Amino acid sequence: MSGNTFGKLFQVTTWGESHGKAVGVVIDGALPNVLLSEADIQKELDRRKPGQNAVSSSRLESDTVEILSGVFEGKTTGTPISLIVRNADHDSSAYDAICDTPRPGHADFGFKTKFGIYDHRGGGRSSGRETVGRVAAGAVAKKILQKFGIDVVCHVVQIGHVQADPHVLNALSFDDISQNISKNSVRCADLKAAELMEKEVLAAKEKGNSVGGLVEGLIRGVPAGLGEPVFDKFDADLAKAIMSIGAVKGFEIGDGFKAASCSGSEFNDAFEMNGSTVQTKTNHAGGILGGITTGGLIRFRAAVKPTPSISVPQKTVDLKKKKDTEIVIHGRHDPVIAPRFVPVGEAMAAIVILDHLMRQKALQLKD
Repeated sequence: MSGNTFGKLFQVTTWGESHGKAVGVVIDGALPNVLLSEADIQKELDRRKPGQNAVSSSRLESDTVEILSGVFEGKTTGTPISLIVRNADHDSSAYDAICDTPRPGHADFGFKTKFGIYDHRGGGRSSGRETVGRVAAGAVAKKILQKFGIDVVCHVVQIGHVQADPHVLNALSFDDISQNISKNSVRCADLKAAELMEKEVLAAKEKGNSVGGLVEGLIRGVPAGLGEPVFDKFDADLAKAIMSIGAVKGFEIGDGFKAASCSGSEFNDAFEMNGSTVQTKTNHAGGILGGITTGGLIRFRAAVKPTPSISVPQKTVDLKKKKDTEIVIHGRHDPVIAPRFVPVGEAMAAIVILDHLMRQKALQLKD
């Protein structure tokens, strides 16, 4: 199977299955002489791991990372960085009974049709557990981006029918949002809305169901000029990065879909001078024009679907018996995915930024 590698100069290759011995990532292109420890990576993995609270899966994984290569005496060497996280708390028994009945909302049918073979244990390679490698690689990217003053934060703005108050969010700074999302289980910066979101999730969980959500990403400190104007637009690569996360079904940059109901005079961001710096007065375009960053705050949103693994009866087919049937999915699953998407979204955004930053630095090399 192809398609396990992302990036051009900063390349990330993830590997492993949900119920296999381990998952991990190989990173090629990391800058040398960057201070990097397992603790730097672990703090990001701890934000992603299951079993943290009542709104996440009860699977208990320490997600302890080991650096196998690419770091010597606490610094990156410029050689490939290989990271491994061993699986410990996996129970495959719940999946044996449904190995021939593709689960609605999952990749089972497409995977088996494409390859003729499928590791049904926990979703195998198509499981959300694959994102462990992404988050680990994102931690490395974030560490390097710190040297350039670039920060990324994602936060939940909607779960089910509960939305964060736009006025509350607009009054919060980037740092306020970063701090507030650590104060509740749903990672919402509007603390009052967070309480209602938690109730929404627990109500769905009580019924054996799940809910979807909307996550916003904010990126500050990205210089103007990143991105290529045709196929490798910055926003196109960011869209691919975020859409490659299994649960994402929608993506927008800036005011995105609102653009369809705006006039040009409403949507265009006027330019102005701020000292010697060119900036935009508004940010409807989300910090990207023509696929190239403007130097403003980059803003994107991702729609995250409800967890497809639910314990209510669902219609499907029996692939062996060639007939309609019904299944009930057992096991340990998140009643909502959006909060655990947060560190994954940040990781993928960081990887895109660093890859484009390296491309731009290479473009600026002179004889």
